[in-house]
Amino acid sequence: MAPRKMPPDLYEFERTAYAMNDFSWICGADEAGRGPLAGPVFAAAVILPRNAEIEGLNDSKKLSEKKRELLYDTIVEKAVAYQICMVDEKEIDRINILAASMLAMKKAVEGLCVCPDVAYIDGNRVPNLKIPAIPVVKGDAVSASIAAASILAKVSRDRFMLELDRQYPQYGFARHKGYPTKEHYERIGRYGISPVHRISFLKNLDDHLKGEKNL
Repeated sequence: MAPRKMPPDLYEFERTAYAMNDFSWICGADEAGRGPLAGPVFAAAVILPRNAEIEGLNDSKKLSEKKRELLYDTIVEKAVAYQICMVDEKEIDRINILAASMLAMKKAVEGLCVCPDVAYIDGNRVPNLKIPAIPVVKGDAVSASIAAASILAKVSRDRFMLELDRQYPQYGFARHKGYPTKEHYERIGRYGISPVHRISFLKNLDDHLKGEKNL
């Protein structure tokens, strides 16, 4: 039997960063909702205590919805500071999704009640911040701070989409959270585009709907 693969030590990233630099506080930031056809993009920034570890913390994509909800409460309780921000679908259409994601993360980091020395940002691009910003590819799988931010952003956006589902129950937002599933396209074809859809993501809607009908 192959040896069981141990999960990565997410806290080693922060421990190394603190040990190698004269940092008082490190912030991690991540976003959720770049791919959906509807709703806002959310971002979160988190400063975790230097010596505290949160059991079960991991990349939000590797966790169940129930586990994310439990960790959300623990992160909020234990964080030195956190901030959650969103940029809505109208702004996404106006400036594009990449710029909107960067804006949401900028608002989250700069909205923290404690100013960090550095912000580690998930991905290969960073927003224009007043403090140093360092990109970390797949950061939510290697950094505790970024993983915590990914959970806050994901849970916050999912909760928001449940609210939109109550306003527009015909689209099934509670199930697909706005992502481009077959069901979602079928609902758009049946009921049209809602006020919370991202128009810039639906430029080829007619071609897509024709393709679905021909399957």
